Amino acid sequence: MFESIHHVAIICSDYEKSKAFYVDILGLQVIQEVYREARASYKLDLALGNTYVIELFSFPDSPRRLSYPEAQGLRHLAFSVRDLNYVVETLTEKGIEVEPIRIDPCTEARFTFFQDPDGLPIEIVEK
Repeated sequence: MFESIHHVAIICSDYEKSKAFYVDILGLQVIQEVYREARASYKLDLALGNTYVIELFSFPDSPRRLSYPEAQGLRHLAFSVRDLNYVVETLTEKGIEVEPIRIDPCTEARFTFFQDPDGLPIEIVEK
């Protein structure tokens, strides 16, 4: 029935700050950026390689996330990487605080977390 995940939608509190984070720091590519006047909202479509992955939205006065990360709903966003040490080093050099690398006891995969500008947990998992 389903073939793949089409995209993940994220609502941010500071559009320019989040746009810079996802584009300049994480390296996602802009597909399309639209300002929707009727909603006073931006919608930014982002790709990873040639794959559409994230819709970044800004809405005036959206409520903050209730807790980290155990609020109901989306728990975190996860990206796969080939070299976890390299990605952690690159993020750290760009001023992003990254948690210590851990090993998943079930899959034995190496992984860690960091946060976007609004505190959304982002996981990186080594393939």
